[in-house]
Amino acid sequence: MKATIRNFLKMEASAGIVLMAAAALAMFAANSPVAGLYTFFLDTPVAVRVGALEIAKPLLLWVNDGLMAIFFFLVGLELKREFLEGELSRPANVLLPALGAVGGMAVPVAVFVWFNNGDPVAMQGWAIPAATDIAFALGILMLLGSRVPISLKVFLVSLAIFDDLGAVLIIAIFYSSDLSTTALIASATCLVILALLNFRGVGSVSTYVLVGVVMWIAVLKSGVHATLAGVALAAFIPMRDSNDAQRSPLRELEHDLHSVVAFGVLPLFAFVNAGISLDGVSLADLLHNVPLGIAAGLFIGKQVGIFLLCFFAIKLGLARLPEGANWGSLYGVSILCGVGFTMSLFVGSLAFENNALDREVLFDERLGIIVGSLLSGIVGYVVLHLSLPRSE
Repeated sequence: MKATIRNFLKMEASAGIVLMAAAALAMFAANSPVAGLYTFFLDTPVAVRVGALEIAKPLLLWVNDGLMAIFFFLVGLELKREFLEGELSRPANVLLPALGAVGGMAVPVAVFVWFNNGDPVAMQGWAIPAATDIAFALGILMLLGSRVPISLKVFLVSLAIFDDLGAVLIIAIFYSSDLSTTALIASATCLVILALLNFRGVGSVSTYVLVGVVMWIAVLKSGVHATLAGVALAAFIPMRDSNDAQRSPLRELEHDLHSVVAFGVLPLFAFVNAGISLDGVSLADLLHNVPLGIAAGLFIGKQVGIFLLCFFAIKLGLARLPEGANWGSLYGVSILCGVGFTMSLFVGSLAFENNALDREVLFDERLGIIVGSLLSGIVGYVVLHLSLPRSE
């Protein structure tokens, strides 16, 4: 089990570095002579048509609606594995990261609402600071090397898993609109077929994926965000093959997708979403209520929400500090969870995609995410560096 966790953490750490490079490249492209080509690339129309069925979107939305469905599919696989056989299958390991995740979502939302209450356009982005980017956060944590106890890394991964689950629920409940009854019926039919395949013990991953692609199209047309099809599909991938007890279709698929998502899907998502033109940017832009609320939610709300709930849970005897960790290192990880980058960008794209003022608001949203994530990453690293025991 520990070897599996170490391999996972190594991949996430290197993936965080690739994400940083993709975001930096996007910023360079948006503020260089190739800015026009960058915008042209994002707006390139891409259409797929089969008979009367047509899906036509700019490349940016194909990445956000299509490739990110693969990311959420992987998130769903990880959630299922962790709850069935992983660290979260033991109740003693669940409470502390679960409470931390609740505080890490509730308090940042409260901070954002405090800054933006009364502005109906800005309030559409209330969920943006509730997210944590596990790849970025782990990438920064791994810079401290062997000084970080494995239990603290597991705590961060577990908290991020609950955070992702919260993000899925938020997207499903609050960012779905203009529902199509016909498409929803088609989606439900796909779910029934997947349930039957699972019940019959079908171990062929390709069969599930084929039904999942049809379900993704139906969900895309239904008004519910298409990425949720990925999570729904993951719930039906069997943990064990009924014909071969040694084979786990879920683990095989998770292993195959990890590199694709970590080094392909997420860096591409960061590249197409993180490019902000800084031409004419002033301090007043950062002090606008939207970016200020997001930055404060990520940097202040996250650390306060996570650390306080964990502190009270430990003091009340409901949970205990991760083995080898101290209060300072727990606080450092709480700050580090304010790195919301990829997930915050994704929620932001949903919050403001249909607004008439989307270009101005989208700019505000991305600026707040980058500032809040940078502050959280830098300060979190410094606190951890001072709190963890020195290497011999």
